[in-house]
Amino acid sequence: MGNAHRSRKLGNATSIAVLSLLLATPAVAQQSTELPDSTRSAAPATPETLVTPNSPAVQEEAPATASDIVVTGTRITASGFNAPTPTTVIGEAQIQANAQPNIFNTVAQLPSLQGSTGAATGTFSTSSGSQGLSSFSLRGLGTMRTLTLLDGQRVVGANVTGVPDISQFPQLLIKRVDIVTGGASASYGSDAVGGVINFITDTRFEGAKFNAQTGVSTYGDGGQALVQAALGKSFAGDRLHVVVSGEYSKDQGVGPGNFGEDLASGRDWYRATTFVDTGIRDNGNPQFLVRDHGQAYKYTKYGLINAGPLQGIAFDADGRPFAFNYGSNGVPAKNANGDVTGCFVGFCVGGDQSGHVGSGTSLQSALERINGYTRIGYDVAADTELYLTANIAQVKSSNQPNPGAAKDNLTVQCSNPYLPASVTAQCAAAGITQFRYGLSNAILPNIKVNTDRRQYRFVGGLKGKAEIFGDSWTYDLYYEHGINVTDINVDNISLNGRYNQAINAVRLNGEIVCADAAARANGCQPINIFGNNRPSATALSYIVPQDGPFQHTRQTQDAAAASISGTPIDLWAGPLAIAAGIEWRQEAYRVRADPYGAGVSDLSPNSAMYPSDPALLPAGNNWYAGNYKNGSGKYNVVESFVELNLPLLDSDTLGRANLNGAGRATRYSTSGVVYAWKVGGTWDTPLDGFRLRAVTSRDVRAPNLSELFAAPTTTTVPNFTDPFNKTQVLIIQNTIGNTNLRPELARSTEVGAVLAQPSWLPGLSLSFDYYDIKVDDVVSSLSAQQIVNLCFEGNTTTCGAFNLQATGGAPNFVNVQAFNLASIKTRGFDIEASYQWKQPLGLDGNLTLRGLGTHVIEFVTDSGLTGVKPVDSAGANSGATPDWKWLAIQTYENENFSLLLQERWFSDGVYGNQYVVCAPGTCPRSTNDNPTIDRNRMKGAFYFDIGATVNVTKQVSMFVKVDNVFDHDPEPSPQTNTGLDVNPALYDTLGRFFRIGVRGRF
Repeated sequence: MGNAHRSRKLGNATSIAVLSLLLATPAVAQQSTELPDSTRSAAPATPETLVTPNSPAVQEEAPATASDIVVTGTRITASGFNAPTPTTVIGEAQIQANAQPNIFNTVAQLPSLQGSTGAATGTFSTSSGSQGLSSFSLRGLGTMRTLTLLDGQRVVGANVTGVPDISQFPQLLIKRVDIVTGGASASYGSDAVGGVINFITDTRFEGAKFNAQTGVSTYGDGGQALVQAALGKSFAGDRLHVVVSGEYSKDQGVGPGNFGEDLASGRDWYRATTFVDTGIRDNGNPQFLVRDHGQAYKYTKYGLINAGPLQGIAFDADGRPFAFNYGSNGVPAKNANGDVTGCFVGFCVGGDQSGHVGSGTSLQSALERINGYTRIGYDVAADTELYLTANIAQVKSSNQPNPGAAKDNLTVQCSNPYLPASVTAQCAAAGITQFRYGLSNAILPNIKVNTDRRQYRFVGGLKGKAEIFGDSWTYDLYYEHGINVTDINVDNISLNGRYNQAINAVRLNGEIVCADAAARANGCQPINIFGNNRPSATALSYIVPQDGPFQHTRQTQDAAAASISGTPIDLWAGPLAIAAGIEWRQEAYRVRADPYGAGVSDLSPNSAMYPSDPALLPAGNNWYAGNYKNGSGKYNVVESFVELNLPLLDSDTLGRANLNGAGRATRYSTSGVVYAWKVGGTWDTPLDGFRLRAVTSRDVRAPNLSELFAAPTTTTVPNFTDPFNKTQVLIIQNTIGNTNLRPELARSTEVGAVLAQPSWLPGLSLSFDYYDIKVDDVVSSLSAQQIVNLCFEGNTTTCGAFNLQATGGAPNFVNVQAFNLASIKTRGFDIEASYQWKQPLGLDGNLTLRGLGTHVIEFVTDSGLTGVKPVDSAGANSGATPDWKWLAIQTYENENFSLLLQERWFSDGVYGNQYVVCAPGTCPRSTNDNPTIDRNRMKGAFYFDIGATVNVTKQVSMFVKVDNVFDHDPEPSPQTNTGLDVNPALYDTLGRFFRIGVRGRF
């Protein structure tokens, strides 16, 4: 007995020494992150598993071996262990009941997810590259601070920000989604500042299943179709397991509308609500007024002379001049600045609304995706599996960022032969030879942005159990190689230089031609910009060539990890559990673009598709928008981690308690060593079902490829406010990378209480968790407007970053660059509740009630610049963090059918907490930090969804789902420039939506 005991202790000591040796391995690169693989050890989630964290519904899932309970939210694998980090679980039944074409839509409805991006966001942009990208944001901290995993393993980014596209996951095989809210970098690595979202697939699926559905909006648009199928089979005496799945989805998208205020398919909620700037800050009146039907007064649909003696002459569709109706009783000042007396900075209210471009934006990107997935696992021993997975997916999206190509600062010669004779005469009478001109360019085709993302991801691994000196350890080793290729092609977009040549027409030998002889030799044909005069095909091909802007990006991710977990020592209150491991990851990207946007170089040479043209700038930025750049970069990381769970108490009188801690050392190739840690614990009190938990952690997020090595991107910003001259100008915004960035450091604390299925009401689970997160050294950029405003206010730090009075044909510009200067602090609390009532009121079946709520107390962003006040965006419904956000679900199901009722709600809010609301005559001085405004309120929204499923046979069921039953319209989210002025990150912009389908499992 003594020798056996001594041998066990020696084995324990040796095991710990092995773990210590792993931790001593120097970190040299950038980390991989992994949650425990519950796909093999945990049974599929039950219909009621949208539950409170670590409740019995999660903890009692039957593992392959009874002693191995996998707890998401930690790297520890130990029987009966409760992690201190809150975790919400969405089960397969809930995913099916929500009947969404993309599982992303179901997860994004959770209140703790704030600011996620999907097909309805990013449609306003030409150059962002995020159109149609489905990615999550926890706590409103951004998609880059939320770690998304597939079976506990990293996924190659679908964008240079490093975030994956959920559309590329094998969605039919997802059996549950675990959402860990709160800092988790010590356990899982970089990016887990807001939390972790882990998609668990059914790696041992047996049989066949399918899902087919279609949908359409109440307006007859947004058609959707989805077909999914999966097969699973065991061979070789149940040792070889093969799972395959495939899916095809097509979403036609919604929108766009056209010019003016008309949206797609008769939607009538757009009112061009705008922050109009009075331009006066200290006269006792509000600086900003919130007004519907704001009208930019520098351009119209078919053209407007917007400065000088002829200001106010507009042109109708037939090219006939008329006096423009400015609204606000505006009268053109007819000066060089183009001011309008009685109006505001850049805007009037009412008047001729026909030139608006905001309503011509897609409300939702069209999306098409094809996904194939295969997993082959072979049990080389009873507790050891060797496996390979392959996931190949393609996601294509298309959107229209705006119609035409609005311009407001064109110079037109009075001698232009297309100009009506009456206007030519007025030029002569006024003694001018040219004038400034603006138009929406409705004569040009509408811009289209097409994105094609292709993912190739392969994983090979070995996992199982091994006896080490008499102790049983679980281990997991894997290597992942991922490639994502993204192609962005922009159609129907004009070249600024060629456009300017084409509008400069003269009469030569009785024929109207382009004034520039070199341009004529290069194919230039004149266009008539006075009225609705569509260019000929030849003239259009010169201005809008067939081959538009493009960007080709290739991203790679290689990751390897080895981890072990076990319970080597028995202590007074239970076994000491240990998990440890080492991880390595390398990320790289390369991007190539066309020479007209990126500039002519060896990487982007002129070619037959993009021939040399003296009218174009060799340095690039020639397109109206979509001026993509070349770039490349890579980084790597090596790290080691250890996690311990120390049982402190196991008493019938005092309950059970444990202390959980983790540490991680990471060496980034770009910035050196950084450390993350966490300490927390849980106490199952003597009170029936009542548990307390708390955790505090230091978390990290390393700068991503985009922030470090960003290919400079250039976007065109119309109606940019120039505070120096109190006017609006067209600018080029250049965004560039910064290789000197450091990792962000965060401190997160969570304290909570759980009532988990007490014996006096076993169907009930409740939880309350308070969170407090502070992120320092935040990698962020000031907006272009902030940079200019800071200089205007006297902060010379930013004055060299822009030029708003460019000469010699050079464009006005503002340079935007990332830096470690800002900080974010957010705090609030989550509430979750669920109750399952079996045979309610004597009826067969089960009634399940669930509710989840998040209250954001504060969300303060500090730019870090002297003299600039922090901004609290909690409750700002123009952003992503409303004061309150709730999701309530009621389901009733029996053997024949099920019924789902769902309510989504968020509270009323404000445009921004920085605004000072005041009445005329009572306002203090308006500043950049605290501008005065006459109204600051955005209504919240309540959405009601209903769904039903009928079991046709035991294997086949039909279902129907209606989202936004009451067709609730979105609230305006005004800006200081023209646009759609709505916030699709919070509000439903599509309206009532119907889906119907059939699914089966055999």
